[in-house]
Amino acid sequence: MNRISRLTKVFAFAMFLVLASTSMAFAEAPGAGGDGSAKTGIALAAGIAIGVAALGGALGQGRSVAAALEGIARNPGASGKILVPMILGLALIESLVIYALIIAFSLTGKL
Repeated sequence: MNRISRLTKVFAFAMFLVLASTSMAFAEAPGAGGDGSAKTGIALAAGIAIGVAALGGALGQGRSVAAALEGIARNPGASGKILVPMILGLALIESLVIYALIIAFSLTGKL
């Protein structure tokens, strides 16, 4: 068995343990009168939303900066024309991540 498949299995098992323990963490006492499944869903949605947004934003920003630096390395004279659109793109990517954070906060406000 190679190392990558072993790491994949360990990661999958760890994710299973995390997801299996969340239902126990949000369990309510019988007769508590609350809607536990809705609250659990909202909490998981908020956490997953900000996690996916941060991951996507980081990947997008990394690719954007890498492409801009590669372009500047190939043609140093074009650095002025590349820098401004790159910074604008980074700001727009970051604004989407902040928008996801605001949505996550508004979802957790409903708990």
